[in-house]
Amino acid sequence: MIARMWRGWVHTDRLAEYVDIVEGTGMSEYRATPGNQGAQLLTRDLGDGRTELITLSWWDDLDVIRAFAGDDIEKAKYYPEDDEFLFDRETTVSHFEVQPGGESALSAAARRS
Repeated sequence: MIARMWRGWVHTDRLAEYVDIVEGTGMSEYRATPGNQGAQLLTRDLGDGRTELITLSWWDDLDVIRAFAGDDIEKAKYYPEDDEFLFDRETTVSHFEVQPGGESALSAAARRS
């Protein structure tokens, strides 16, 4: 299993609106892709008017990530609405191999997402 992570930053006063957009675009597209095992959107108020967002998703393997992201799986995928909300973002994503023992906890988390 592969974990895929991306980070971006929004103004805190626009967070709720942007969360709705992300859930309706990227997160729902993650979850609809065969081989995706779940996805969560994490947020963290930085206390200075900025909020950090992290998308974290779990995938069967790199091939199913390619089905979602295209051949360059390191390149972050954006939607037209993102430009209105994100004042900073990572242009790449990180991939991590989920080690044995972590998959059962991830499966439970994916069922809740």
